[in-house]
Amino acid sequence: MSPLEACLCRHASACPDRLALVCGPVELSYAQLWQAVCRRMDSLSAAGLHAGEAWVCRASQSAEFLTTYLAVHALGGVMVPLEQSLPDAAFDEIRTAMRAASIPEGTADILFTTGTTGRSKGVMISHEAIRANAENLIEAQGFTSGLMFVISGPLNHIGSLSKVWPVIRTGGALCVLEGMKDLNAFYASLSRPGFRFATFLVPSAIRMLLAFSGGELSSYASVIDFIETGAAPIRQEDMEELCRVLPHSRLYNTYASTETGIVCTHDFNRPGCRIAGCLGRPMKHARIRITPDGTVACQGPMLMTGYVDDPEQTASVLREGRVLFTHDKGEIDAEGRLHLIGRSDDVINVGGYKVDPSEVEAVAAGLPDVADCVCVRASHPVMGTVLKLLVVPAEGCVLDRKKIARHIRSRLELYKVPALYEAVQAVEYTYNGKINRKAYRDKHEG
Repeated sequence: MSPLEACLCRHASACPDRLALVCGPVELSYAQLWQAVCRRMDSLSAAGLHAGEAWVCRASQSAEFLTTYLAVHALGGVMVPLEQSLPDAAFDEIRTAMRAASIPEGTADILFTTGTTGRSKGVMISHEAIRANAENLIEAQGFTSGLMFVISGPLNHIGSLSKVWPVIRTGGALCVLEGMKDLNAFYASLSRPGFRFATFLVPSAIRMLLAFSGGELSSYASVIDFIETGAAPIRQEDMEELCRVLPHSRLYNTYASTETGIVCTHDFNRPGCRIAGCLGRPMKHARIRITPDGTVACQGPMLMTGYVDDPEQTASVLREGRVLFTHDKGEIDAEGRLHLIGRSDDVINVGGYKVDPSEVEAVAAGLPDVADCVCVRASHPVMGTVLKLLVVPAEGCVLDRKKIARHIRSRLELYKVPALYEAVQAVEYTYNGKINRKAYRDKHEG
């Protein structure tokens, strides 16, 4: 039995009546959850799952999915959770590939990346990485048996799935929601007596909460232990407002990815710590350094094993005795805290000047007239490659190109001011809250 499922078994014996899982109307104690896992193990065995084999399925926000996830591990299998909306043809293609894949011993999960910067890749996560990531979070963010963690993001992405690991290890409770569209369900999950609460929210979800129900969020300030954000940069304005609404909660900005695991975290709700782009110090099992190219390199047992059946791609990022070289550009300050300053593969070359689009987006989003935006590369018949800003106007506002350009010019160098502007209805994001830059490259550069 894997370490995570062994913890579940121990809790089922030591504290059988303790609440373990809430999914809609389904509520399971630790004893009931373990019984459900054992029943699922029997059905998986009958279906022919053997140790070392991959079990491919669509992830869902359900007790059934979580019991399957745990049961596959307990049988020694490898869980391959895919997006719920994945087309049948793509699902069948991955399932066929997994039957023939060479999967190293000790692999727990294969998580497919969202493909924001290229084709989707199957990232292999070992049981050892799960243990290390759980311990990183437990020590750095203070998971306890009295905590209920509210999961609203998809369970085939590490942002949400990684929270299952420390909760089960510490004997806490999980509450799984169907996204953040139903704010009443979100707030109802914070009303259960006897718990302190935590959740992971991508910056766009935080922005939505503050815009539409900041007052209600503040009414739960006394029971919210902490909120973690990540996957994309959080705006300075949102950071400041969240600290105002939840003055006594811990508010973490975390550096993590499917490949690196959970690396650094930073509580910005402390005096002098509200620093945009600051992701804090490395956690218990993590080490980081900045390469001569200015990118972040990570080392530790929380890293991926590699990309399934792709040794060439694995060797391009995982080398030097299992050091993972990212495309994230960063700096380490005098206090040992990591600061991100963009991604090397997102940089746009404009007339010989290199521009990080996220810097332009952060400044433009500071205007009240701008609800959201994305900066992309575009072609101009005279100037060649230029910056183009796609803007979602705030409710009741219209796109004012000159006003936005003046605002950006007052804060950034002239070459970072977009030459072109366009109003759009929405910015396209991936399931884990990152701007889908690959899609924008395909649309505007293809």
